[in-house]
Amino acid sequence: MYTGLQHTHSGLAYLVLIALIVVVVLMLIGSLSGREFTEKDRKIALVAFILSHVQLLVGLILYFISPLGLELFQSGSAMSDSVLRLTALEHPLINIVAIVLITIGYSRAKKAATSRAKFRSIYMLYAIGLVLILSRIPWSAWLG
Repeated sequence: MYTGLQHTHSGLAYLVLIALIVVVVLMLIGSLSGREFTEKDRKIALVAFILSHVQLLVGLILYFISPLGLELFQSGSAMSDSVLRLTALEHPLINIVAIVLITIGYSRAKKAATSRAKFRSIYMLYAIGLVLILSRIPWSAWLG
């Protein structure tokens, strides 16, 4: 089960990153072009929203069953090693913050009155979330 969750978490990460990049680009273009925010735009943003939340759920499950997650943090040895600190603290914490920002962006867009405000809310907060996610990916383990 643990290996399956690891593969799911890694594979889903590609989809989340692609979806976030697509949404940021499309919403930025929509905002700059001055076009109306449509149902299609909302659904595209919703796909990235859902994928990022599923990724968070899989990551949290993995964190609590993994020997590299909660146990490292509780033992106290993770803080002295940068690789272990990334796995035990920085990766989960920063990615939770990123998902919260994505959620805020989507929620604010639903309440916004103008198309420009909807586009801006999504592309700005999704972009910040994307940057945070990219900053805390364990690249050596992920690509290696």
